[in-house]
Amino acid sequence: MDARGKTETVIRGIAASRGIAYGQVFLYLQSELEIPRYQVDPAKRVQEIARFDQALVTTRQQIAKIQQQVRKNLSEEEALIFDAHQMVLEDQALIGETIREFETTGLNIETCFNAVGQRYIQAFSEIDDEYLRERAADIKDVTRRVLHVLLGQSAVNLTELVEKRIIVARDLSPSEAAGIDRSAALGIATDGGSRTSHAVIVARSMKIPAVVAARDLTKRVQDGDWMIVDGYEGIAILHPTQATLFRYGKIQKEKSSFESRLLAANELPAETLDGVRVTLRANIEKADEVALVRQYRGEGVGLYRTEYLYLSSHHLPNEEQQYANYRAIVEGLAPAPVTIRTLDIGGDKPLPGNPELIGPEANPFLGFRAIRMCLENPELFKEQLRAILRASAHGKVEIMYPMIGCAEELERANALLAEARAELKARGQACDDQVRVGTMIEIPSAALAADTLAPHCQFFSIGTNDLIQYLLAIDRGNNRIAHLYDPTHPAVLRVLKQVIDAAHQFRLKVSVCGEMAGDPIYAPLLVGLGVDELSMTPPLLPAVKYLVRAMKFSEAQKLATDCLAQTDPKKTAALVEAFYEQHVGAE
Repeated sequence: MDARGKTETVIRGIAASRGIAYGQVFLYLQSELEIPRYQVDPAKRVQEIARFDQALVTTRQQIAKIQQQVRKNLSEEEALIFDAHQMVLEDQALIGETIREFETTGLNIETCFNAVGQRYIQAFSEIDDEYLRERAADIKDVTRRVLHVLLGQSAVNLTELVEKRIIVARDLSPSEAAGIDRSAALGIATDGGSRTSHAVIVARSMKIPAVVAARDLTKRVQDGDWMIVDGYEGIAILHPTQATLFRYGKIQKEKSSFESRLLAANELPAETLDGVRVTLRANIEKADEVALVRQYRGEGVGLYRTEYLYLSSHHLPNEEQQYANYRAIVEGLAPAPVTIRTLDIGGDKPLPGNPELIGPEANPFLGFRAIRMCLENPELFKEQLRAILRASAHGKVEIMYPMIGCAEELERANALLAEARAELKARGQACDDQVRVGTMIEIPSAALAADTLAPHCQFFSIGTNDLIQYLLAIDRGNNRIAHLYDPTHPAVLRVLKQVIDAAHQFRLKVSVCGEMAGDPIYAPLLVGLGVDELSMTPPLLPAVKYLVRAMKFSEAQKLATDCLAQTDPKKTAALVEAFYEQHVGAE
């Protein structure tokens, strides 16, 4: 028990922003908006639409003000987050659907806008890709703001927090996070959220320790409770004892020292103690993240997710728009390579401006998406391929196809790539004739038949997130079974080894661009299995590089051999954790 006679409780979540904080809780609970529902007099329908238009204008002004404050107090990078909010307010599909709903039902505009907004939030919440799923938070944030304006209410915010407190909430919107006073917020802990949410990005920029996905935390704390937020391990400790406080005091000093060493080591090559180089590259989704790749010394981009370019626009981006985007990234990182993944959209990711391409499906995760959709829409696919090829004239570019399931799909994609190249030559437009082509290995059929894919490409990139999900039949977004998602499962390790061996048999490079690559616990295992390259979110690069430099390649190989011999995932997990502790844990 703590000094106040309360029992210490540890609540596990996800580490979102590094650091340790201790203090009293400020419990921030947003009440649900009560939306009135009534029929609008037909004679006043024009005024009702005008009221909606004015609410959109007012909300744009509010967000512009927030963006200006963020630009002043943080940086241009964080301010760009609110471009996505402005895009929501200008989304003609969202606005048009609201007006159609109003014209059809005659119900007040708040009710119509809320109904349409909730449909959009639901659709994006079900997207499997964590990065794209975060757009639901943007839509939710903007929807609440518009509704507050329509209802004539002031939005509750955190700008009034004056005492130094740990903010505990169900979740935080980006604009709420942006309103936090750094001098008053010690830490953040939320029931929901993810480490890639825009609110977390803002918290990281402010260097505020944060833990997300700490389920039911808001139900277990009261305003004024004392709590530790551990943004390294992803835990919140309620009513910590004196012994825990003493231990965390020592940890905080050690972590601060370790962080300094991480950054110092990040200036050096990613080379093991016995001289083996490991390529460390970055995953990005927007052109403005090039600065982060350079800041964290990434050796180029191992995965550029092009979906964001499509989903953040009111219409499908044309070839020129895509070319300008890809060129900016390629030139910004030249001469380092940039691997551009072709459109991974469909099924659960509706295309704005062209929703008829992908209709509703009973099981979208196994449906008409990614390469399947592209091969059935060759002109759409070639438009993107031409844009990528044109960008290759400005630096080193690699093309990667998502969700390939068999050699025939890979051959068809390559044939369309050849057509796109020929079309550019006919136009007299430059491109690199030697652009390397790779395939994602993320579904079991591709993994098990990797040797049949190898003759048709130059590299493999293993997407461990989807591969593990499909191998183990685990929906990571389902809280009831997410704990069964296990990278150390024997099936996962055996399939990884099979893919790596098949690639090396054909002298192909193997990269991993899933979450395993950016986790220092698993990185040595992947290197020991024979992975040539790891690609991850830029801020994760220093920790992985530090570990690479702290071990021998021969040790990583032995770890992989020992793990492959295990049949119990718990024993495998113990091996990789012990390896980490042995090489880094004492630091």
